[in-house]
Amino acid sequence: MLTYGSLATLFYDADKPRAGEAEVAWYAARLPRGAGPVLEAMSGSGRLLMPLLETGFEVHGVDSSEAMLASCEKRIASGGRATQLYRQNVTTLNLPTRYAAAFIAAGSFQLLADPIAALDALLRIRAHLIDPGLLLLDLFVPAEAEHPPGAPIVEVRTVTAGEGVQIGLRSETSCDVDLRRIDVRTRYERRDRTAITAREDETWALTWYTEDEAVTLLGDAGYRDIRIEPAAWPREGGRHFAVSARA
Repeated sequence: MLTYGSLATLFYDADKPRAGEAEVAWYAARLPRGAGPVLEAMSGSGRLLMPLLETGFEVHGVDSSEAMLASCEKRIASGGRATQLYRQNVTTLNLPTRYAAAFIAAGSFQLLADPIAALDALLRIRAHLIDPGLLLLDLFVPAEAEHPPGAPIVEVRTVTAGEGVQIGLRSETSCDVDLRRIDVRTRYERRDRTAITAREDETWALTWYTEDEAVTLLGDAGYRDIRIEPAAWPREGGRHFAVSARA
């Protein structure tokens, strides 16, 4: 599973600093208010968590990446707010609080490419939910699923992460439609002015589910009232949809 090191976190924060208004509004309209805290699983560096705190939700975050959580903590502190953040793997989730709702945004659930890990995560989240026990998942079927590339796709991008600091990303993506798996090899390089000062390599994978398969997976994990919604905000690449369910 993708864990995000320090350079990957710098790149991510520069590339996706904050959730858009439509995404924040979608979650704010569905998450219960006044029923207790809610949990963002696989919360990353607070791209969505921070705006939801600003709208008045008590949101806790959990993620497996130390670098992402450090960035999230810094972001929350700089905004004059506070909340609980935990470093744990969602497949073995064991937190001291129970939650009125939980959510995993931006397709992050699909980074649990092993179907057993995905089921374990759903079961562990369900064990932490109390009434009304809502779960929201933002999922997608990638474009490669319908039009698989004939060879690995190589992408090179650069973002500015501070004065004189650039983070470069080179990624190589392969798709296996039969296995429902996309494998990505990445290399991040930090450049201060003209000199490369750090380098970080990572490999990760993601899977995907059709709408019917997502319903079956949540049903197998013991959820009920499972519903599918189309994507509520425009995005490029593939078919996006959301799943809501109750524990």
